Amino acid sequence: MTLSTHDGAGARSGAPRGSDPSVVALGGGHGLSASLSALRLLSDRIAAVVTVADDGGSSGRLRDELDVLPPGDLRMALAALCDDSEWGRTWSELLQHRFTSGGDLDGHAVGNLLIVALWERLGDTVQGLDWVGRLLGARGRVLPMASVPLVVEADVAHDDGGRSTVVGQSRVAVTDGRIEQLRLVPADPPACPEAVRAVLDADWVVMGPGSWYSSVLVHLLVPGLAAALEATTARRCVTLNLSAERGETHGLTHAEHLEALRKHAPGLRIDVVLADPSGVDDPAALAEAAAALGARLVLRPVRQRDGSARHDPLLLAAAFRDVFEGTSDVPC
Repeated sequence: MTLSTHDGAGARSGAPRGSDPSVVALGGGHGLSASLSALRLLSDRIAAVVTVADDGGSSGRLRDELDVLPPGDLRMALAALCDDSEWGRTWSELLQHRFTSGGDLDGHAVGNLLIVALWERLGDTVQGLDWVGRLLGARGRVLPMASVPLVVEADVAHDDGGRSTVVGQSRVAVTDGRIEQLRLVPADPPACPEAVRAVLDADWVVMGPGSWYSSVLVHLLVPGLAAALEATTARRCVTLNLSAERGETHGLTHAEHLEALRKHAPGLRIDVVLADPSGVDDPAALAEAAAALGARLVLRPVRQRDGSARHDPLLLAAAFRDVFEGTSDVPC
């Protein structure tokens, strides 16, 4: 397996390279985009399984007005799977373009409108996403984690000793307390069948980075998807954030991120936990938390060279390559 900067022709033809692993990446928003930007350098056999609980901005408005899945996280995943050719860059930028006006279009992303228009035209969510992927020459497939729009609820403990229930992904993401329990409404949503099949057929499943509760752990609360994650023969890699985010994970250590995962999915076995050593406060505690999930800890430098809390696609791709090829025990 080699890192590659493709010109897009192979992706548009749909022909996978023979030695590529089949990878499913779970998440949403910028975290999932970081994983996909790296994974597309390693494989054309990618399926992004994306949260559908967004209730803010353009996505929230379209969701409320048209009773559709929120398209924003799906759009970002499609844009991340575009290659670095002129075609890929142009469509990626167009998908992300937002209108600025004093009218109803203000704040809407072009990609959100395109996706929802195809859903209305075709009457099929997955088929519509596949059509957008074909137009972009995307290096993989984008699928919703559930077939209906979801609401995230969190029980939160506050520093003053009080407790509250926070409703809505956009509010959970910025809550200033410690999340004790996460729920979805409806509590038993139907998983997207194509997402379940992708997980069962995968060689690797990658979870994270991203907003830990509102974008990553929510996948574990969709019963059909959770069952597939436990039943699959794929190996599972958890990619940790570079630092705790303001809001839902403020003050949490990396080890506590893994403890939260175990709490919400006690039967899920993880094979590898991938983290950047610059952001790990206590490597021994993190290794112990990883071991409790059945995983080994792999430390690799994956941070942007400017020191910001963003993953570098090439460095992250190199780290994934080591993990997938079983060379991840080499010291960093």
